[in-house]
Amino acid sequence: MKSEKKHTENADVFRAAMTGVQPLKCDNRLARRPPRPAPVPTQFHRDEAAVLQELLQPVDDPAEIETGEELLYLRPGYPPRLLRQLRRGVFSSSDCIDLHTMTEKIARDVLLQFIAQANRRGLGCVRVIHGKGLRSQGRPVLKLMAQKVLRKHPSVIAFASCRPVNGGTGAVDILLKNSGLPAP
Repeated sequence: MKSEKKHTENADVFRAAMTGVQPLKCDNRLARRPPRPAPVPTQFHRDEAAVLQELLQPVDDPAEIETGEELLYLRPGYPPRLLRQLRRGVFSSSDCIDLHTMTEKIARDVLLQFIAQANRRGLGCVRVIHGKGLRSQGRPVLKLMAQKVLRKHPSVIAFASCRPVNGGTGAVDILLKNSGLPAP
């Protein structure tokens, strides 16, 4: 209450002091401030530059740019996470065979023997190097043969092209039923 009373008294004193005062006329005053410049979206420009820079960097995982050549298969009834884990290299390969330089018939027989031997030894994950078929006329013969054989083999749960460090699309990791995984 005291502050209101004091405020009112101050206003009255000011008004009394200003009686008879005329405002000055000044024609050279600025009516407005100049318009502010448009804001610059600096973070947007930084983000755009970072994207461009990232696109120019080499790819860490060449498998990201390999398309249409990778082999993927998961037997029905098994969870999709098995295939994801196989692709990421979670399962370590216990044995490996290289089919390079073999004819299709010989490679097929060797592949079947290799899987049978892996089953007898109780191995859960094995690797087959079939090559990318770059020297084949028209199509990767050994790669296609390996895919057909593996899809039909009763011991194969899943297979996926290897990570680039392990051969990329020129090799395949195979998850076998003796891997300790429960049957579907």
